[in-house]
Amino acid sequence: MRTITGIPEGWPTDEAGARAVQDALRDRVVRDESGPAPGAGTVTGIDVAYDDARDLVAAAAVVLDAATLDVVEEATAVGHVAFPYVPGLLAFREIPAVLGALEALRTDPGLIVCDGYGLAHPRRFGLASHLGVLTGRATMGVAKNPFAFTHGALGRERGSAAALTDGPEEVGRALRTREGVKPVYVSVGHRVSLANACAHALALTPAYRLPETTRRADRLCRDALLALTCGPRPGN
Repeated sequence: MRTITGIPEGWPTDEAGARAVQDALRDRVVRDESGPAPGAGTVTGIDVAYDDARDLVAAAAVVLDAATLDVVEEATAVGHVAFPYVPGLLAFREIPAVLGALEALRTDPGLIVCDGYGLAHPRRFGLASHLGVLTGRATMGVAKNPFAFTHGALGRERGSAAALTDGPEEVGRALRTREGVKPVYVSVGHRVSLANACAHALALTPAYRLPETTRRADRLCRDALLALTCGPRPGN
């Protein structure tokens, strides 16, 4: 299922407006809930792909059975990019399309896993946290790189972890999902604990470094963007 999205009325158009939104929403992040148990219910991956030449973004939401990791449902949404590229404000480019994909689902998405950051963000309000506050759903981030933060040494074994820190504050964890392979970076988004987010990340990586949620959503959004080359621009 594919949805055509627009840019919401009143959506920020500059850095000052976006930072003001982050400041207004940050305190709404719920950090005292553990979240759903790994392997129970459904879990949903989201990801986006861009066509810079046409100023388009495609978002994908892929719902998996948390126990088997089989695909339950897929949805995509495409639209024009909602915000210029500014490090630390990428959520404002992606969220309108992501919301379109999530709203197209008929299945309860369960825990939402973002390809990015939650609290492990310089302003403590990355995509996973922003999306969680807007939807009210449990969210977490699994990023490929640690952005601006540091961590100590990890063991080589799968499941080894180290605190991702900003000074004395733990903002996430570096987590090795495959033996001897570069870790991923897990952080709380909304309504899930860091320990549980790490447990979900391990449950979602039975064979590869990245979660199955991310791998499948990445493929789907790229396919959706490629399909646009065969048809008219959204809105035309």
